[in-house]
Amino acid sequence: MADENGSTLPARPARRQSAGGGRGAGGDDRAAVVTSGADRVTNGGPDPGRDLFRRASWRDLRSGWLIIAAVTTVVLVVNSLTHLSDLPQIDRWEPWAWEITSAVSILLWVWMPWLATAVAPPDEIVGEGWRPKARFAAVHLPALLAFSALHVAGFVLLRSLVYAAMDAGPYEFGDRFIYELRKDFISYGALVATFWLIGHLRRRRDEPVRPVSFDIRDGARIIRTPLAEIVAVSSAGNYVEFWLADGRRPLMRVTLAAVEVELERFGFVRAHRSWLVNAGAVTGLRPDGSGDWTVELGAVEAPVSRRYPQALERLKG
Repeated sequence: MADENGSTLPARPARRQSAGGGRGAGGDDRAAVVTSGADRVTNGGPDPGRDLFRRASWRDLRSGWLIIAAVTTVVLVVNSLTHLSDLPQIDRWEPWAWEITSAVSILLWVWMPWLATAVAPPDEIVGEGWRPKARFAAVHLPALLAFSALHVAGFVLLRSLVYAAMDAGPYEFGDRFIYELRKDFISYGALVATFWLIGHLRRRRDEPVRPVSFDIRDGARIIRTPLAEIVAVSSAGNYVEFWLADGRRPLMRVTLAAVEVELERFGFVRAHRSWLVNAGAVTGLRPDGSGDWTVELGAVEAPVSRRYPQALERLKG
């Protein structure tokens, strides 16, 4: 077997099939479950509606809205004072009207990036292949355009009302939508990042801190395996292969990226595009030349690509 740079890895012994035949379609597509002893074992696949509800928490919207309101207020004050300094010929109320109406419109439509982030979170784009990236773009590009259009329409309406109330004549927006869209692109990205981070921290807080086992769905079987006994995980076509301390190597129909999301917070490190390794199971490291390394995990050896320098530092530590 060769790594991504052409170096040959030690040949692996032939894998022994589990009793009961090969792997059919039944049961292989179900997601992994990290358990903490007496936790549940799921019998079906992931529920998209439940997963969306888990990510699209109203608490996240409320927390994000409060944070965004605080930041927007600071920006509002700074921009207004800057306008007053740079444009002494305008009425003193005008910069405040511009900034306040823009801030109100943003806060009115902030639920749009919140919902889009729940449907297509940024961490999806690290998945293998082009489909996660295409789905991310298909969700967020229309959401960005709608958010910007509504933001502009909102503050134009509010400014028109303010100018009428101040007897200052009609408010003229002109053809500045592209200019506003460029600014909204940055704002939208910041909003998505805020909601994703809030949701990520909430899920980390709500999940078990020290789970002790991982459910490997090998065909129709569920193999509940202590995390300490999983020394590495590698890609195997449409499956991933779990390298266990006792020599077993069960397969599971899932992407390596999906397993990485489940296991990275428990000490598993992406050391190669096709390998995750358990940092707690490292027994040795040796250089292979050209910046590549081999990590020894007891009787198992795995490649460490020079393209993952942070992984090498973690494994050395």
